[in-house]
Amino acid sequence: MTIREIDDLFYVCSLIEFVGRQVKNSNRDIVEKMGKKGLEQQLYEAEVNHCLSFEEIGDEVIEEFDLKEGSFDSVGSCEFRVPDYTAIGGVYRDLILDFKKESGGEIVDIMYDVFTSFISDEISNFNASTFYENPSYIYHSYVAGELLD
Repeated sequence: MTIREIDDLFYVCSLIEFVGRQVKNSNRDIVEKMGKKGLEQQLYEAEVNHCLSFEEIGDEVIEEFDLKEGSFDSVGSCEFRVPDYTAIGGVYRDLILDFKKESGGEIVDIMYDVFTSFISDEISNFNASTFYENPSYIYHSYVAGELLD
């Protein structure tokens, strides 16, 4: 992948986290509503959308995919300092890139699979430490289908 494509991936992963927080939905729910076609479109538009605020693009995503207010509040339920949505976007980017390097799969397919897997729920649990773990641990847990001891 080119540097631009990696930046676009980071942007879209961060955008998903941002939107999830805005509408109190899990990242899994956001990505399921967007579908692979929506992810592909966001990656395509990311280079231009970088120059706009997350608030503006987030509002567009919420409207386009008819995202409704939910009850998943990863920020409000956090007992500790809440990680920034871009920090979480970086965790997803690293996991997706690691998996792409190993599998050679299509980036949109990998994104969809990662965001709709158990690991997404674990990363979003800010009262646990998964998002702070070594990227290798997160990758190997994802591949194993469970958090490793």
